[in-house]
Amino acid sequence: MVERASAQGTWCEEEAVASHPVNVVTENLLVSEQLVQPSKGHRPRHQCIPNYHLKLVIMEVLLGITGKDFTLIASSKAAMRGATILKASDDKTRVLNTHTLMTFSGEAGDTVQFAEYIQANVQLYSMRNNMELSPAATANFVRGELARALRSRKPYTVNLLLGGYDTIADKPTLYWIDYLASQASLPYAAHGYAQYYCLSLLDKHHHPDINYEQGIKILRMCTEELKRRLPIDFKGVLVKVITKDGIKDVDYEDDVKVAIP
Repeated sequence: MVERASAQGTWCEEEAVASHPVNVVTENLLVSEQLVQPSKGHRPRHQCIPNYHLKLVIMEVLLGITGKDFTLIASSKAAMRGATILKASDDKTRVLNTHTLMTFSGEAGDTVQFAEYIQANVQLYSMRNNMELSPAATANFVRGELARALRSRKPYTVNLLLGGYDTIADKPTLYWIDYLASQASLPYAAHGYAQYYCLSLLDKHHHPDINYEQGIKILRMCTEELKRRLPIDFKGVLVKVITKDGIKDVDYEDDVKVAIP
C-alpha cells in the first residue's frame, strides 16, 4: 500500500512537452514514467525524473529482538496481496548459514528472488572458502547488493531483518535493512505495521540482558498489540531463535495472552 504525499512533477526542461504518460501501480510501490520530448531550441536531457515523494507501507509484520545470548526473529504467516490472503502459512525466512537468518517483506516476486539469490551466494562463499561469513559480513554483503540493484534499472522492493549470533565476539546481532539499502545494527527492530505499534513496547520493556523467557514474553506483548490494533488477520507469526548452537524453530502459540503492564 502506497501513500502519495505529493504528485507535483519537476521537469528538467521548462518547455518540455510530455506525451504518453505511463503509470504502473504495484502492490507496494508506484512507479511513474513520462516520455519527454524537448521543444525546438532545447537540447534533450538524458534523464528527466518527476519529483514524487512515496511512502512505502508493507501490510506484513517483521520483528527482531536480541537478548543476552539469543536473537528472536518473527514474521507474519499471511502472504497477502491487497486485502486478499493468498497463503496462511508462508515462511518469510531464509537460513543463510549456521548462525545467520534473514527474514523479508515487500513485493512478492522481489522478496523470494532476492532472498534466494543471497542465500545461494552466502552458501557458495562457505563452500569455496571452507568458512562461514559472520552476521556482520553477511549484512554488509546484503546491503551492497541492494544498493547496487537500486542504482540499476531493476531495483528490489525488499525490506529485511538479518539476525544472527557472532561466534567470535560471542554475542547476538540484529541488522535492519530497508529497500533503499539503509542499514543499522539494532537491539530490536521491526518492519511493516509492526514498527508503528511495537516499537514503543520494545522501548519500554527491552534491555540488553533479557533472557529467552523474557524475550518470548515481550514478543507476545507485541503480537497481542498487533491483534488488538490491526483490522487485518496476519495469521499469527512464525518465530525462530538464533543462539551459539545454531537456528531453531520456536513452538510459538499465538493464542496465549500476556498482560501488558
